[in-house]
Amino acid sequence: MLTVATFLPGCATVPAVQGNRLSSYEGLTPSDGKLTKSRLMVRKEQVLTAKTINIAPTVFPSTIAPKLSGEQRTLVANVVNRALCISLSDRFQVVMPHEPADLTVRATVTRATETDEIAAGASAAASLSTSFIDMGTNVPIPIPRIPYGLGDLAIEAEAVDVAGRQQAAMLWGRGAGVFFSSPRASRASDAYELASAFGDDFGHLLVKGETPFKSMGINIPTWQKVNSNIGLAPKYAACEAYGRAPGIAGMAGAKIGLPPEWTDNGPRASAKP
Repeated sequence: MLTVATFLPGCATVPAVQGNRLSSYEGLTPSDGKLTKSRLMVRKEQVLTAKTINIAPTVFPSTIAPKLSGEQRTLVANVVNRALCISLSDRFQVVMPHEPADLTVRATVTRATETDEIAAGASAAASLSTSFIDMGTNVPIPIPRIPYGLGDLAIEAEAVDVAGRQQAAMLWGRGAGVFFSSPRASRASDAYELASAFGDDFGHLLVKGETPFKSMGINIPTWQKVNSNIGLAPKYAACEAYGRAPGIAGMAGAKIGLPPEWTDNGPRASAKP
C-alpha cells in the first residue's frame, strides 16, 4: 500500500476552466466528483420534459494544446460528440444537428494538456511484461503509469431550448491518473480518453436532471450504450455521423499502448470538417 500511495500524487489535477462560449455562467454551483472538478446548473423539470435533442459540433480551439495536430484535435472533439450522442440516447430521441429539437447541446474545450508520448509509451511497454506488482500478498496491485506528462481536459457545455434559454450547463475538468487511465503513445491519448468521460457525465446531467457526481447507487449501462460502446450500430442514425466506437480493436490498442489515431476512424467522411 505504501507503493500505491507513492504514486497517488502523480494524478493530474485540472480545474473546471471557464471559457466564453456559454450563454450564461450564472447559477453554476460546485459539484465535484472523486476525480472531477465541476460547476453546474440544471433546471430539472424543463430538462426532463424535453423529448428530442440535437448536438452541435464540439469546438476545440487551435490555441488550446497547440502541439496537437488538426487530426488529433478533430478526433478528441468527435469523441465528445459521440459519447454525448450515446449517453443522451438513453432517454432522448437524438436528431441531426440541423433538425429542430427541444434541446440543443453545445460544448467547447477550454483547456487540454498534451500527454508526454515517451512516458506514456514506456508505461505501456512496462504493462505488457506484467499486469501486477508482486507484493507477496493475495491482493493484486496494478502497475501504475509513470507519474510524468499526464494529460488533462476541461470542457464547458450547455443545453438550450428552442428559444435559446439555457436549461443546463456544466464546467468540467479532469486529469489522467496513474492507475485508471490508459497510457498510449500519443499526445492526444489522455484528452481522447477524458473526452468520453465528459460525454458520459454531461449526458447523465441531462438524462437524469441531476449531478452525475452524487449518485449513491450503481449505474448499470443500458444495452444500447453497451452495444454502441463496443462498436455496434447506435440507437439513432444521428450518432452515425460521429463514426462508431473502435470497440474491441480500440480496447486491444489501448492495452498495448497504440495511439487512438490508429484505432479510431473518427467522424464519418461526410461529417468531417
